Amino acid sequence: MPVPSPSAPPNRTLLREHAFHALRAAIVDGTLTPGEKLVDTELCAWLGVSRTPVREALAHLEKTGLVQIQPGLRTVVAPLDARAAVEAQAVAASMHELAARAAVPLLTEEHAAAMDRANASFQDALGRGDVDAAIAADDAFHRVFVELAGNRMAAAILDDVTPLLRRMERARFGALAGRSSVAQHRSIVELARAGDTEGAAAVVRANWLTLRPVLE
Repeated sequence: MPVPSPSAPPNRTLLREHAFHALRAAIVDGTLTPGEKLVDTELCAWLGVSRTPVREALAHLEKTGLVQIQPGLRTVVAPLDARAAVEAQAVAASMHELAARAAVPLLTEEHAAAMDRANASFQDALGRGDVDAAIAADDAFHRVFVELAGNRMAAAILDDVTPLLRRMERARFGALAGRSSVAQHRSIVELARAGDTEGAAAVVRANWLTLRPVLE
C-alpha cells in the first residue's frame, strides 16, 4: 500500500502562541504563583512543546510584566506590583475610552442586549463571590465595544495590559466585589443606546479608573 506522506510539522508561531496563552492564563489565575521559579524543562513537559516556543513565550511575558528573567540565573513569575497595575490601568482606561468613541455610533440593539446580559452575569457573579465568572463577564461586557470599534492596535495593547489588572483583581477580589461597576455598566449601555458617544466614553473611562483602590 502507498506510504502516507508525513504531515506538516506544527506551525512554530502556533506553538509559541499556545505556550504564551497557557502560561499567561496560569499566571493570571494564580496557578503559577508570584515568585515561583519557572523551569524550561518542566514547562516543556507540561505544555507538550519544545524549548524554543517556551522561551519565546517567556520573553513576551517578560515584556508584559508577568515574568522576570535573570539571564543565566533564573526565570520567575513576577511579584504582584501595584505600581505596574496602576500604570496598566491608565492605559486600559484610555484604550477603552477610545474604543467606546468608535463603537457607540455603530451600536445596534443586539450589541446593547449582549452588554446587558454580560452585566447581569457580572452582578450575579459578584453576589456569589465567583471571581472567575465576574472577571469573564466584565471582559465580555467591555469586549463588545472593543470588537465593534475594530481598532487592532488598541485591541493588541489591551491584550498586553489587561492581564496585569485581572491578576491584581483576583488577588484582591474582596475589594472588587465592592465596586460600583454594575451601575456604571448600566449607565454605559443607556448612554450608548441614546447615541451619546462622549457620555458613554466618559463613563467607560471612569469605570476602569474605579479599579484604583483595588490595585493600590
